[in-house]
Amino acid sequence: MTRFIHLTDLHISHPGSPDPSDKSGAVETLRRVVQVINAMERQPAFVVASGDLTNMGDADSYRLLQEILKPLAPPLVMALGNHDKRVPFHEVLGNAGSDAPYFHDVVHGGMHVITLDTMKPGHVAGTICDAQFDFLAHALSRHSDLPRLIVMHHPPRVDADGLPWGSIDMPATERLAEMLQGQKVAGILSGHIHINQVNHWHGIPIVISNGQDSTIDLLATDGLRIVEGTGMGICEWRPSGLSVSFVPLSPAARELRMIDRKRLLAFT
Repeated sequence: MTRFIHLTDLHISHPGSPDPSDKSGAVETLRRVVQVINAMERQPAFVVASGDLTNMGDADSYRLLQEILKPLAPPLVMALGNHDKRVPFHEVLGNAGSDAPYFHDVVHGGMHVITLDTMKPGHVAGTICDAQFDFLAHALSRHSDLPRLIVMHHPPRVDADGLPWGSIDMPATERLAEMLQGQKVAGILSGHIHINQVNHWHGIPIVISNGQDSTIDLLATDGLRIVEGTGMGICEWRPSGLSVSFVPLSPAARELRMIDRKRLLAFT
């Protein structure tokens, strides 16, 4: 079994960034997340942060992000989202002077983790460029004995009639489906839409977390109602499939009672 953590939509802003909104809550949530992960009794093999690392994409916010994440014990896999900006990201965390999409692959915990950059500069919706499809084809030719884990900020477009800004476009979705056909894909980790959701797409689970900034009221039908609520996903891969537990981080839950471990283990 491989255990890993899914974070998304961090939306970090440095206090001196040109952000009109107050993201101090997101900063404090991420600091707490690092502490929570480091204190886990069973340490995860790796942590994924699937995009919208910052809210404004400025260099100072990436430096703050770097400072917050530096104490994180497990290896970290990062992706970019529509709120990110490639040049400042590369300046601080990547290849300084580059404005290229940020895509890469690595093996962690016996899983082949493939990260794509679905950002379409100037747009809320996402896409996957030809260069990344070429990269993906080469990546899929490696580590064929390992389960694949795809990381991409915008999920594939599951519903052709859904809101187009909530995913990559349909041509990219169809091309991705064709490339992943027959591959051993454990799952796709995404964010962007700020809800906890699992979709099954051509037999592949798409796992979306509400993230570290806010969430969406799914019962509001007359618009997009943004409410408080943050969380992360604890993911476990077994040969039988991917399991995900969504862990709320805020607002703080009021404790009703506590059943100790000894009594729990005595239950039959």
